[in-house]
Amino acid sequence: MRLTKFTDLALRVTMRLAVLEEGTSLTTRQVAEAMAIPYNHTAKAIARLQHLGVVEARRGRGGGLELTRFGRTASIGWLVRELEGEEEVVTCEGEVPCPLRAACRLRGALRAAQHAFYASLDPVTVDQLVSSPSGPVLLGLS
Repeated sequence: MRLTKFTDLALRVTMRLAVLEEGTSLTTRQVAEAMAIPYNHTAKAIARLQHLGVVEARRGRGGGLELTRFGRTASIGWLVRELEGEEEVVTCEGEVPCPLRAACRLRGALRAAQHAFYASLDPVTVDQLVSSPSGPVLLGLS
């Protein structure tokens, strides 16, 4: 299964924010520059993460972005499901429906694989992703 660039970006932003010392924050621009991601894409990902309760964003002087307590313990499987949606890997009922759809087993096999993919990510948390050796590398991004 392949993740969208948006999900990849949102996961990397989450990981970057997860290694901040408590009480410190970064701006959206700082995160975008550190991760070499366009500002507009970063802002959209942060808005989605904020909507999910993973990131807290404060405006104004002394503001910035911080990962919430929930964000630190969030399951990566849950987060990817929320960012990707649970649409099927293949669509059999598109503009031109697949002629095999009535007797095909591929759709079910791919759906099972998708469930297994998410299930393998369910026990992994954001905090686990940023433990050593990832954490020091993420801290070095500026």
